[in-house]
Order: sequence, then C-alpha cells, then structure tokens
Amino acid sequence: MKRHDVIHTLLAAFVGLVCATSVQAQSYPTKPIRLIVPFPAGGATDLFARTLSQKLGEKMGTTLVVENRPGAGGTLGSDLAAKASPDGYTLLLSTSSTHSIGPNLNPRMPYDAVKDFTPISQVGNAPSIMLVPNSSPAKTVKEWIDHAKKNPGRLNYASSGNGTIVQLSAELFKAQADVFVVHIPYKGTALAIPDLVSGKVDVLFDSLPTGLPHVRDGRLRALGVTTLKPTALAPGVQPIADVLPGYESNTWFGLFGPKGLPPEVVSRVNMAANQVLQDPEVLDKLQRFGIEPVGGTPAQFTAMLAKESAKWKKIITERKITLE
Repeated sequence: MKRHDVIHTLLAAFVGLVCATSVQAQSYPTKPIRLIVPFPAGGATDLFARTLSQKLGEKMGTTLVVENRPGAGGTLGSDLAAKASPDGYTLLLSTSSTHSIGPNLNPRMPYDAVKDFTPISQVGNAPSIMLVPNSSPAKTVKEWIDHAKKNPGRLNYASSGNGTIVQLSAELFKAQADVFVVHIPYKGTALAIPDLVSGKVDVLFDSLPTGLPHVRDGRLRALGVTTLKPTALAPGVQPIADVLPGYESNTWFGLFGPKGLPPEVVSRVNMAANQVLQDPEVLDKLQRFGIEPVGGTPAQFTAMLAKESAKWKKIITERKITLE
C-alpha cells in the first residue's frame, strides 16, 4: 500500500472514531448509571446521593442506581470507581475525606486522587459549627481566642478521631489563631457531647445537623460557623472568618468519573447536576442535611480540589497529624 493510501486509511479511521464517539455522547445515556457511594447507607453522603440520584435520573432520562461500597474511610469505593470503564455509566459521589484529606494522610492510597478521576461537579458543602459549654467565659470567637492565649495548653478540644475533618477544623483554627489547645480524640462526636456540656471539654467543631440541636436546646453555645460568609444553615451564627480572615472548613461533596471520561459526557452530567441543585425539593432536603448546594463548572471543581488538597496538606504536615 502506498504511503498516501496508508495516511488516507488512518485519517478515515480517526474520523470514524470521532464521529462514533460524538454520536455515542449525543445519545448518552442509553442505560442505567451506577452511582458509587464509598460510605455506608444512612450516612450524610448516602442521603445526599439518593436525593441527587432521583432528580439526576429524571433530568437525564435514565435511572441512577446508588451502590454503597464502604470501607477504609471511603477508599475502597473510590478505588472501584477509579478503575471502572470511562464510559459514563459508573460515577462516584465522594467527599473531601477521600480526595483532599485521605491522600495527604495515607501515602499508600490505591488511587491517585488527581490523575485517576475526572472531576464533574462540586455539588455541596457541609460546614461545621464551633461549640463551647455554657460555662465557657467566651461569648464570641475573639473572646475564645483571647481566653486560649491566656491559658496556653490548659484548654482542650474534642474530635471524632485522628485525621477527621473535626480534628483538622480545630487544627486549622489553632494555626490561624496561634493558640495552643490540647487534642482529645473520641470515637465520634456524639460521645464527646456529654463531656462538652459538662465542661470537661472546652470546644468542639461539630457538623451542623448534630451540633445545632444542642444549641437550640440551650445545652451548648455556638460561637462561629466554618463558612467564609454567613449561612442560612446556621442563622445568627458568626463566620469564624470574620475574626480569622480566610478561615474555612467544609466537608465538600463532588461528582467524579474515572479518568478519561469523554468531555461530552462530563458536560451532560454537569449540566444536569446544576439543574438539580436548583430544584426546591432538593434544596429543602439539603438544608435538613446541613448541606449547602454548590454547582459550577468542572474547571471550578478542579480548582477547588487543588486548593483544598494544598490547604489540608499544609496543616497535616505542619501539625504532624497522623491516623494513629
């Protein structure tokens, strides 16, 4: 075969492949989509996934089947999604623990949080709330910082365990406020609440759904919320960032596909996700879950991922945080 014939044949094959891919993307989806949730059923991520999946399915003309694959702090399910075929029929709803925090805590992760996934859309943020006992002399974030500076090493904070967003929120606070506060890890914040109420613990950065009820019941005092701006999820609670500029700590939720997901598929899922996040029924449920809807473009999500990973890597490294 002559050289120009070979080139013609290869060009024709390439054009055919591009056309086939384009047609496939236009018809996508043609069957149900598997949405992997790397955490147990009944948790915040699972509830979010089931709320999102129903509406996403309606927008995309298919069914999204939620598949819980818990284990190793979300690593097992995330790894399963990373190794799936990049055809758009396996997606992942994951969080900061699997893509921003975990990779900086565990050098033996089975996947690369950046290279092995295609970011589609950030869909939500779950902020935390800074709680203190009613017996605390501090009524504001600034007063608490002043109190801690006057008592270095004598105050403590509770967490739900080493390497959790609860601990990292407190360590980020300590770093920015330049205070020395002792860490007391618990097996979940629910176990820490009684000690916080009694005054054995001085502060806790808890999730809104579990922390706010104790504030409403008058058992605890809320000093600040971990968002940059005031949030309707915690009305009347001051952002910590008002006192510590730039302070922000959220559990984010995001949609991913395996690496190599076709751009047309990414765009299709992203557009549907943004539409779903404006649905009044979805917004009502997210508020009850303590989650703010986000949305945006894949590029914005990718930029956020890089920023979050760098932030937590710095804190984990400088504060010598480990899983043990």
